[in-house]
This record gives sequence, C-alpha cells and structure tokens, in this order.
Amino acid sequence: MKRFFFAAMAAAAMVGCVSKSEPVVTFVEADDPVAISAEAEAKWGEVKKALNGAWGCADVHYSRSEVPAVGEVKTMPIVAWKGERANAQLVLWTAEGASGVKCEVKDFTSAAATLPASIAKAHFVRYTLADKSCEDHNGTVLKPDMLDSLDRFDMAAKTVRPVWLSIEVPADAAEGIYNSEVVVSYDGMGKIKLPLTLEVQKHTLATPDKWSYHLDLWQHPTAVARAYGLELWSDAHFEALKPIMTRLANAGQKVITTTLNKDPWNHQCYDAYEDMIKWTLKKDGTWSYDYAIFDRVVETMMGVGINKMINCYSMVPWNCELHYFDEAKGEQVTVKAEPGTPIFPKIWKPFLTDFKKHLEAKGWLNITNIAMDERGPEAMEATIKVLTECAPEMGFALADMHKSYRLFKDNMRDVCVLMTQRADHEDIVARRERGFNTTFYVCCGPGYPNTFTNSNPYEAELLGLFNVACDYDGMLRWAYNSWPENPAMDSRFGGWTSGDTYLVYPHNRSSIRFERLIDGIEDAEKVRQLRREGVDTKEIDAVLEKISTGDVNNSKGPWKEVTAEAREAINSASRK
Repeated sequence: MKRFFFAAMAAAAMVGCVSKSEPVVTFVEADDPVAISAEAEAKWGEVKKALNGAWGCADVHYSRSEVPAVGEVKTMPIVAWKGERANAQLVLWTAEGASGVKCEVKDFTSAAATLPASIAKAHFVRYTLADKSCEDHNGTVLKPDMLDSLDRFDMAAKTVRPVWLSIEVPADAAEGIYNSEVVVSYDGMGKIKLPLTLEVQKHTLATPDKWSYHLDLWQHPTAVARAYGLELWSDAHFEALKPIMTRLANAGQKVITTTLNKDPWNHQCYDAYEDMIKWTLKKDGTWSYDYAIFDRVVETMMGVGINKMINCYSMVPWNCELHYFDEAKGEQVTVKAEPGTPIFPKIWKPFLTDFKKHLEAKGWLNITNIAMDERGPEAMEATIKVLTECAPEMGFALADMHKSYRLFKDNMRDVCVLMTQRADHEDIVARRERGFNTTFYVCCGPGYPNTFTNSNPYEAELLGLFNVACDYDGMLRWAYNSWPENPAMDSRFGGWTSGDTYLVYPHNRSSIRFERLIDGIEDAEKVRQLRREGVDTKEIDAVLEKISTGDVNNSKGPWKEVTAEAREAINSASRK
C-alpha cells in the first residue's frame, strides 16, 4: 500500500528562502504548469517591498505566479450573526522572497465589549494542480484551495500566497461593530496591518446540529486509512476518523454513509469502499452476517453528532455484484444479483430479515434507508418489492436522475434529484408533509455552479442560495473525502473534474470550497429563520426569485453579482 504524501510530512522537502529563522518544514507544491507572460513578469519588476499585503476577495482565486490585482479595500467589512462562521481573504506577495511569514489577528473591540483574538484563525492557502476547466481535462492549472495548519510560512521570490481568515462569532457575543486587524510580519520585520470591522447582528444562528438543511456528503473511511498509513478498521483508524468527521458534523451533516456488501460504486475512486458487513454462507446453507465494522462506523459517526439517517449502499450496486465467504468451498465467492432475476430475492431476503433484527436491537431501524445511486425505475421496482416484503420499516434513499421518486411514494424518505432536473415544487411540499425530505445534488455535473478545485469560490455559496430559492430541504454531493493519491499536490483523478472526489484534505484540513459551501448553508438557514421570525424578507425574496427562475447553470450569467446581492440582502434584512 502506498503511503499518502502527508504521512511523510516530517521528512518532506523544505520550502522558502534563506533567512534568520529556521526554514518552515512542509511539502513542496507543484510547479506552475502555465508559463508566465512577459507582461506579468514585468509587473514583478515594479514590486518594491519584500512583502506586500492587501485585502482580497473571497469570491475569486489568485494566481501564485502573477502580481495580484487587488481592490482598494482599506478596511474589510465583515457582517455575521451570533453563532455564525464568517470568512474573508487577504493576499500576500513578494518579489524577493520572505521567510517566517506570520499572520496575527488582534482582539475585536467595540465601544461596549471585547471578543478575543482566538475567535479568528488565519490559514495559509496551498496550491494544487487542477484541470483548466470542467470541459478541458487536458489543460492543467494551479489553483489555491487547501487551508493549511501552519502558523508561519516561507514565501519564495515572485510568489503570491492567499490567507483565509475564518471568524467564529460566539453565540453570546454582544451586538455591535467591532474593530480588529490582521498583522502580517516576516522574521519579525516588515509588519503590514490590515484593519477589519466585524458587525455582529442581533440574530443568533442555531448550532449546526439544529440546522434544518439536510446535508449529505458521502464519507469514505477507507480513504482515511490509506492516506494516514493506518491499518483498515483498526483503533487508530477510527480515532483518525473522528476529527475529520467532526468537521463534517459542524457543517450540519445529517447522514451516515455505510455499505452493505462489496464496493457499491465499482471502484470509481482511488480507494475502493471496503466491506462494513461480512457475509458468510455456512455449510448447512444458512447465512450469517458480521456487523461489527458497520456498528463501529455508525457509532463513531453518531459520537461526533451525525445521527439523523443511516444510508446503506446498496441493494443494486453499479455492477450488481455481491460477494461472500462460502464455508463449504473455503473461499470468497462473487455473484451477480440483478433486480428481477431469481437470485436477487434469494440472496437479499435472508440478509434483510437478519439486518432488520440487528437494527431493531441497536435502535436504528427507523432511521436506516437502503440507498440507491442513479438506478432506473425497473431496478427500483424489483428492489422495493423485496424490501417491503422483508423490512417495510426501512425506507429508501435515492439519488435520482429519472424522477423515479414519483413512482414509489411510500418508501422514499430521502430523495435527491440532479440539480439540472428539478423536482416539481408541489412534489417537494407533498413529500415534506409526509415527513420525507427532497434535496438536489451536484457531482461530475453540472459544470456550473459546482465545487471543483477550478470552480469559482462563490459557486459553492450559490448552491446554498439555490437550495432555499427552490425550496429544497438540502443537498447531496457524492464525495466528502474520496481522495486521489495526493490531493495536496494534484486534485485530479481519472475522468472526473479535478476536486470532484473530495471537499476536504487529509489530516483534517479544510478548503476554500468547503468553507464557501458552509457559507451557502448558513445563508439558507438565515433566510428561513428570518421568515419564521416574521422579518420582512421581500428584498431577499426578490434576489432568490432571480435564482429560481433564471438559468443558474449558465456560467456566463450574472451569478457572481447575484450571490453578492443575496448576501447583502440577507445582511440588510437582519438589521431590521
């Protein structure tokens, strides 16, 4: 097994220029595959100071190789509710190099109160290789994405380094305008001061476990074991899962991703999904099932706060293959069990009967769904027939691109439709009245908006606004942490657009994409809370109408501006 690049962090090469301080030990980013133009090279000659800094825009990416085009913002205005996480981006650049770069955030002070500097974290943003675009997998570019945990950084000559600022506003913070600043220095010299204001509004955002937004990002425990160089399903593996899954819980995740048998997606990721339930056909012809790993996965996820649903993939895996240990033969056997064939009920009925008893004993039966990914109506009909005969208390979860949910109304607890194939609003309302949720999903498509490493950062927030504009209950994305071999160096994998397979990085490092996705979720929560509180939301609703009726999948549309307009409308309504 190859050990993931980060597992050898301590032995990695050192980056930076010669300096008074000890060089920062970190991994070496990839070279920029795009040659810098003569015009861009000439601009570096105009840069006079060793280290330069300015407020940037959190909606855009900044090239590592070109002098950044920053605005005239002297003081960054940040607006947030109590209990909200707010973000901003600053940009550093140097012509001659700067080592030991640090970013220190000062206390937040208002006329009546002080919030400690510890509510803010500054993360150096790291660059990874990416596809030039969703359509162009042959072109390669360098994109800023991973939020590193380093407390200082060495910058080489003629480079740019974005810094991501996250502010966790305490739920008990006093309303008001607070002043603070980010102080940037290198080797204790050349201090740059970037002022900011934090407007804490009177409203309080609920904690993520109370959010109504039904977030379902598929987890991949196997990838964690490989990336960290740990034995699969060992104690150390489960301990390593906790921090990164706690991050997911803090984004409002509602669903635990589990597997019933062999890799449900036929190894579409760098790492196959390993079994969580071991099937055995005994010599006397009866079946036994070992749920030890399944139980520990569920209990681990519940322990970090993800506990609304357990979605089990799948009675119809992509290749319809199942495997089990045959005691009589003394070997692992693989069979094909397609819905509608005689073997399908023969092999699934004993399992479902036993699985139901196990879930009842654990108290999980009523929150467990048999989950299906983009399966057609015929396969669904045959599968639901077997499930309802054996375990009608279990529901179905379906990522649906066929509108099959209309055909099977009784069991469809968790329906997710492709973003470009919208569910009818009357269906959403009718399902909600039955206690079922309806969400949308993005994956390898659409090309826009999405959360690829080459997607504009604001696109992730736009997804949350699309959710509330179309009155969905939440969203699904097919991979939270299905990492390629070395995502910190190269976010590409196979035929998928770069970054399609993951949103966060090994060793519990977030990304610009993931933080902006949370921004969109918080937008949706705020809009719904303002409506519940009877606040006038006409200004917000007018912007959301543009999103719900417009061609939001057209990347040439005004959606960056509309996203900013929605953000400001929410801030304005929250002042009432």
